[in-house]
Amino acid sequence: MTIQKKATLISSLTAFLLIYVKFIGGILSGSVATLASAIDSLLDLCISLFNFYAITKSEQPANSHFNYGKGKIESLAAVIEGSIICASGAFVLYQSLKKLILGNELNYLPYSIGVMIFSVLLTTSLVLYLHAIAKKTNNLIIKADALHYKTDVLSNLAVLFALLLVYFTSFSEFDALFGIGIGIYIIYSAWTLLKNGVLILLDRALDNEILKTLKTILDNAPINGYHNLKTRQSGEIYFLEVHLVFNPQISLLEAHTIADSIENKIKALQGNWVVITHLDPNDDKGQ
Repeated sequence: MTIQKKATLISSLTAFLLIYVKFIGGILSGSVATLASAIDSLLDLCISLFNFYAITKSEQPANSHFNYGKGKIESLAAVIEGSIICASGAFVLYQSLKKLILGNELNYLPYSIGVMIFSVLLTTSLVLYLHAIAKKTNNLIIKADALHYKTDVLSNLAVLFALLLVYFTSFSEFDALFGIGIGIYIIYSAWTLLKNGVLILLDRALDNEILKTLKTILDNAPINGYHNLKTRQSGEIYFLEVHLVFNPQISLLEAHTIADSIENKIKALQGNWVVITHLDPNDDKGQ
């Protein structure tokens, strides 16, 4: 089992445990913020299970039907995950506004406070683990998982703070007010995730820093020039296409050797690369 799959399984088990303790705490106390956090953990479980499926599919090798592999399943998963996070934020916002208008008394607050302290500690540990895996693998799904569990840490802290305020002040509206803030924050945090997933699906070019490095390699190569430089990303794989311009008198063997050298320098960069070069005897840019 790859470390990516292992990470999604650990996320799933963590989410399942948090669902159990949060629902009990929310039902006993009547705290809408705690129940909203439990629902968010339920969505986390669904997302983590979907991520496991997505990683399994994206790791499958290219074949006659999918010549470039299935890496974009990762981006699709990120878009779906971002949409679910937005939906959960909207639900939290609705429930909080409803409680603020109708009001609701809270009970068994010490138990709910203990539940949220446990949730903060467990989720923080999970985020640190997922960040380490994301840094090691550069996997978009794991990065997305780390992002939304990071928002969970912040929302859990907000819920905990709200419960403490209610406990010490007996002003139950704090629960609803913090719930509103959590809902808004969850929706906002999902925007970056959604945007990045969509842009990769649309074959956006690689980041400017990566392009700068690629152009430096090409500028320093023993060629007459280059054009039609195109880049994109699919899952963990970076794709590059470029036309290399050579002196028409150069031998095919020598030109091919130079092209191989350029490709090897690019493939030595961080990440998995697929490099396609086209050898031109003239600079036909724009033709």
